[in-house]
Amino acid sequence: MTTHEFDVVILGGGSGGYAAALRASELGKKVALIEKDKVGGTCLHRGCIPTKALLHAAEVADHIRDSSSVGVTASLEGIDAAGVKSYREGIVAKKFKGLEGLIKARGITVVAGEGRLDPDRSVRVGDDRYVGADVVLATGSYSRSLPGLEIGGRILASEQALALEEVPEKVLILGGGVIGVEFASVWRSFGAEVTIIEALPHLAPNEDIALSKGLERAFRRRGIAYNLGVRFQSAEQTESSVTVTLEDGKTFDADYLLVAVGRGPATAGLGFEEAGVTVDRGFVIVDEQLRTGVPGLWAVGDIVPGLQLAHRGFLQGIAAAERIAGLSPAPVPESQIPRVTYCSPEVASVGVTEEAAIAEHGADQVVSYEYNLAGNGKSEIIGTGGLVKVVRQKDGPVLGVHLLGDRVGELITEGQLAVAWEAHPEDIAPLIHAHPTQSEALGEAFLALAGKPLHAL
Repeated sequence: MTTHEFDVVILGGGSGGYAAALRASELGKKVALIEKDKVGGTCLHRGCIPTKALLHAAEVADHIRDSSSVGVTASLEGIDAAGVKSYREGIVAKKFKGLEGLIKARGITVVAGEGRLDPDRSVRVGDDRYVGADVVLATGSYSRSLPGLEIGGRILASEQALALEEVPEKVLILGGGVIGVEFASVWRSFGAEVTIIEALPHLAPNEDIALSKGLERAFRRRGIAYNLGVRFQSAEQTESSVTVTLEDGKTFDADYLLVAVGRGPATAGLGFEEAGVTVDRGFVIVDEQLRTGVPGLWAVGDIVPGLQLAHRGFLQGIAAAERIAGLSPAPVPESQIPRVTYCSPEVASVGVTEEAAIAEHGADQVVSYEYNLAGNGKSEIIGTGGLVKVVRQKDGPVLGVHLLGDRVGELITEGQLAVAWEAHPEDIAPLIHAHPTQSEALGEAFLALAGKPLHAL
């Protein structure tokens, strides 16, 4: 067995892992990045980037379909599944090539192979052993299923749904969270008949109730069906169809079933517990500095309990690298991390929901305001409905910003700044939002909470 020594060894080349590698290299560390597949991980190759490419193709289809409403004569002849696949793969390939070039330029050693953590805190890959003064665990996540529900054939996880070389005529989606509603949006725009099955009472159940209800109304108008509040019982498939049965006995038939019930931490069988790492239900337990409790051993990204988002992985990877280098970046609370669901209409939020704010501060200490996008000129121009909701502490700072509407994900950074800097609406109200932009809708909410609404009563 050959031993290779580095300052930092990183197990996993996804969002958190490669961010840690890039930042550690910037700070003068000799870095090894171990990845069994391709650097970029799920986000680049099977998640964020390819799904957003699909969503853009879906948006184009909708624009063509509705072009006559703006006086443009065009017709949608159909969806070329092979062409969409080629477009999606081209985007991924370009981003992958760029990332590989960046990693190479930083002098990072990429080790291709499946790594395992040994009890002495080294990482073994085949017959080679990689030893680092510090080791960062960043092994990512996998698509969950439910007990007795096996992925295969016409029962798909998101990875198989991406690889599908046809547009289903009729599809069921088990799960009304981020992955479920994004695929529902794509397939409906491509012409499929879509039904979402969600055990909880609402779609996007982790969002503020105003967004969940607004999304349900928008999906209903788009012809996306959903069944809420009843748990899944079983699924049976044939060569040509899938039948899903719920606990109340109701059944649904379709060409395919997408299982979108969340993602689990990819930590099993990698030697973490044998090396002294505390693992709870597969998640690696860390302190607010991302330390595992084993000296010199850190963990970042989807294997750490909390929001499973690529940009959270970036943030944590950078923070771990900086702490390894002796810097002291401030921890970022989960509530300050922006969240975007890229369906049509988009859902974007940061901070706490009104319900959570009331639970913490009391109903008499929380004030919220909703501004309907019907009053926003740019939203009217691009043809989107939706809303902006801002939650504040009475006579205090902004606690949460919640947005619904096409393209509103581009507005959430302002919301993040307001929440993270504990800004009062009165601080933001004097600032000018360019006209006509969708950002004005957020400005209107801040104006209203500051007691001086302009385009609202």
